[in-house]
Amino acid sequence: MILLRHGQSWFNHHFTLTKRDPGITDPALTPLGEQQADAAAAALADAGIRRILASPYTRALQTATPVARRLGLPIHVHPVVRERYAFTCDVGTPRSTLAGAWPAHDFSGIEEVWWPQEEEGAEGVIARAARFRHEMAALPDWQHTLVVSHWGFILSMTGLSVNNGQWLRCDPTEPPPAEVVWRHT
Repeated sequence: MILLRHGQSWFNHHFTLTKRDPGITDPALTPLGEQQADAAAAALADAGIRRILASPYTRALQTATPVARRLGLPIHVHPVVRERYAFTCDVGTPRSTLAGAWPAHDFSGIEEVWWPQEEEGAEGVIARAARFRHEMAALPDWQHTLVVSHWGFILSMTGLSVNNGQWLRCDPTEPPPAEVVWRHT
């Protein structure tokens, strides 16, 4: 499968400059983030993608949209691939509001408030990634799946830190990384 980190969000932009939480809940993509999403769509056009899974955060949905549009595929909202809950940006948008903004997506599988209410430690994200890895490995066509996710989840899946708009391949049938180092760059 291919793991794609969402494009630059307004949170990422401000946090990179100040190293402080700017207090933006469920931020949208910046113009650079939109360019990163478009670039990913172009680069992944011939990657054999037949299924798109995306986190319910706005930045992930916005990143998945150009790929879905280009390939003519629906976006399946999958809260398991969300970011860890650690910053203000990890406060999500209620399901009903998301469904109104993204009427073509099916949000029926998520709760109205689908994000955690308490900070999620690295162990929680690693466990969630392990469950997802097992779920994907059981699918016969996992090789044709794009997962639009976040830094912490991708780190937990691969042991690698990726930048906004960056993607990599991940084989869920292989063992998970032996060690995951949580150092955001």
